[in-house]
Amino acid sequence: MTLDYLIIGAGPAGLQLAALLEADGKRDYVVLEAADAPGAFFARYPRHRQLISINKPHTGTDDPEINLRLDWNSLLSDDPALRFTSYTERYFPSADVMVQYLADFAAKTGVKVRYNTRVSRVSKVDGVFEVHADRLYTAKRVIVATGVSKTFEPDIPGFELAEGYDTFSTDPRDYLDQRVLIIGKGNSAFETADALMETTTLIHLAGPSSVRMAWRTHYVGHLRAVNNNFLDTYQLKSANAILDGNVKRIERDGDGYKVTFGFTRVDEVVKELHYDRVLACTGFRFDASIFDDTCRPELAVKGRFPAQNEEWESVNVPGLSFAGTLSQERDFKKSTNGFIHGFRYAVRALHKILERRYAETPWPAGKLDATPESMTEAIIGRVNRTSALWQQFGVLADVVTVAGADARYHDEVPVAYFERTGLFTADHDYEHAFVVTLEYGPEHDQVDPFDVTVSRVAQDVVGQAHDAAYLHPVVRYHREGQVIATHHLAENLENRWDRPLVHVRPLADFLARCLSGAEG
Repeated sequence: MTLDYLIIGAGPAGLQLAALLEADGKRDYVVLEAADAPGAFFARYPRHRQLISINKPHTGTDDPEINLRLDWNSLLSDDPALRFTSYTERYFPSADVMVQYLADFAAKTGVKVRYNTRVSRVSKVDGVFEVHADRLYTAKRVIVATGVSKTFEPDIPGFELAEGYDTFSTDPRDYLDQRVLIIGKGNSAFETADALMETTTLIHLAGPSSVRMAWRTHYVGHLRAVNNNFLDTYQLKSANAILDGNVKRIERDGDGYKVTFGFTRVDEVVKELHYDRVLACTGFRFDASIFDDTCRPELAVKGRFPAQNEEWESVNVPGLSFAGTLSQERDFKKSTNGFIHGFRYAVRALHKILERRYAETPWPAGKLDATPESMTEAIIGRVNRTSALWQQFGVLADVVTVAGADARYHDEVPVAYFERTGLFTADHDYEHAFVVTLEYGPEHDQVDPFDVTVSRVAQDVVGQAHDAAYLHPVVRYHREGQVIATHHLAENLENRWDRPLVHVRPLADFLARCLSGAEG
């Protein structure tokens, strides 16, 4: 039998898509997983076992949608027992809890997973995928949800001498009185440095890029405060240091290593530095080795991710899609598709995209009165509750379309997908479209949120809302494939955009002008 969908990988994304297909009950699918249980990545990583995805059971509300704004680990399910927040109260939980959660999710949703089934090769013959594993599977479409499963190895002579993040010891006593170089400036590098500070003689972190703080950029893959204790030891001159530049060579030097390093902030001064250990925390990449020449996907971002279009489909292999952390190629270091609290919504959108494309199922939509007041009420109600737009800022949108007296409200549509394909149906050839997102200001990462001398836009000044740096709703009016006008709702400390004169009336007036033709 040729399957409708074959999913490779039973991590969070593979389970999320499988659960949606299982609940839908319309398509033949299977998930192939090399390990003997789901979530194998989390059984090994992060090496020091503390997740940096927040978990907040106590929110002051019992609204499950709002609670998902502060729950970065749960997969999407109507079953309240499948909320990660019921597993632990730890704000930064152990990865072992995630392993248990994913096992429970797989069991309770009844997803069809074949464990201990490693895919060895994927081919495409006469438009059908052939997936070689414990036997030959054929499928109309393949979704890869394996994550970035291989460590990234930069082009550095002698890099093979470094101990990899996947193999080095995590026992601090193994580094007693040693000088340690860590290549990398991301969370894994700082997590490792923090764990080893008490036993090492000194630690240097090295890399060509600047250290960027997540609290400033709003990209949660940048350095998180929970991992930045090492910065204190550097700035307060406590033996450790951060080196800005390029590792040019690693060589054996007796029982240790000689590292040639070029400093970029001092006119490329080159020095030879000596260490007892060199650790590589250089991140991960996609492993494309299972694909033969008939369906090998093009790569992007220095070969670390598969290149994808607006539907999270390979740009050169039709029918080959990607889910989970691999989908971050579309919003790399801009939004949250690299993390569970982002890609769980992208997977749900992918399911709708696949159904629309291959089964001609319209994007789900609720009907509204085509009046500014009715549309305003719907938009205000959604932006004050939605977790999807909150987590996938600037990437997912609610879209209101209007054809005469017929208005329809579509939830969680990828912005780029809407701009490319629209949401037209046989019975709804709309003229007006309003795309609703939550976004930070265009220069939000240039603002120091802790500098009290930097002024902020007042919350109740409607005419200045477009200058806001903090997260706030943005409504863009589309007509004939073009953005005609844009309206910003004033930011609010408690993320409540429902003040009658500040949020509601200005939005209704904007919608009225657009519908009447006064805008644009």
